[in-house]
Amino acid sequence: MLDVHRLRIFRAVAAAGSLQAAASQLSLTPSAVSQQVAALQRETGLVLISRAGRGIEITPAGRSLAEGIDGVLGRLADLESVAKDLREGRSGTLSIAYFGSVGSAWMPHVVRRLLDTYPDLRLDLVQAEMLAVEEQRPDLQLVVEQPAFAPPSGTRLVPLVEEPYVAVLPRDHPLAAEPGVRLADLAGERWIDNDVHRGWCRRNLLESCAAAGFEPAFAVETQDYPTAIAFVAAGVGLTVLPRLGAHDMPPEVVAVPLHWPTPVRRIHAVVRTATAHHAPVQTALALLAECAEAHRRRLADAEVGVAA
Repeated sequence: MLDVHRLRIFRAVAAAGSLQAAASQLSLTPSAVSQQVAALQRETGLVLISRAGRGIEITPAGRSLAEGIDGVLGRLADLESVAKDLREGRSGTLSIAYFGSVGSAWMPHVVRRLLDTYPDLRLDLVQAEMLAVEEQRPDLQLVVEQPAFAPPSGTRLVPLVEEPYVAVLPRDHPLAAEPGVRLADLAGERWIDNDVHRGWCRRNLLESCAAAGFEPAFAVETQDYPTAIAFVAAGVGLTVLPRLGAHDMPPEVVAVPLHWPTPVRRIHAVVRTATAHHAPVQTALALLAECAEAHRRRLADAEVGVAA
């Protein structure tokens, strides 16, 4: 196990370029700094500095180690911050990653309730369309299930809701008053793309269109659901998206259920097992489950309306 104190000292030496300058920054003697660097060299089995005239030079191995130390010290600083929060009676931190449509439909409610419950909670929120890599994995991430999807090591999967796609049409469109439309009925329309990332939601839609016997003609490319819906409101064309993406629409458009076939997507929470027992994580999951249940009820009510 490398000594963190020695790592800090060597990082200062590498940044300053000399033992004397590092000693001055650290309020140590040059001799003490030299001894710590020598001890670190013995621990690592590496030559980290070499003599260059009356000064020193950082070796290639030393430069590589110094770069690695930055990440270690950054994570230690985060850990120290967590410990300080806990010592002072704060609730610590909670990191959540979410994708666009749940960000606008669910997250404002979830965050408001979390802050009401834990006023001193430090929230780290980030929008992410892809599953985070291990080094950047948040405590909780909302994701859309994809084929062969499995929770990464060190996480568990919490299913939230399965939702259908809908067609967003101008209110004066001939099909706007229908209780539901067949996907094939939209084959000859001008389509507005709503996923520039070419993600799973878009691939899912294209597969459903292929099953209905056509390929949609995208005339406009947008990067998100609100922009696509704005083009629909302007009468440019139609767009098809998951129902949650149509939760807050302008009066010029309507969302019509799709049938024959109906694309669907499944939303899950990916939770880090190391922090899953923390109270803020449990509260966030409960709030997300409330949002999912409310969404599920709205979907059921809409199905009743279609059947009627």
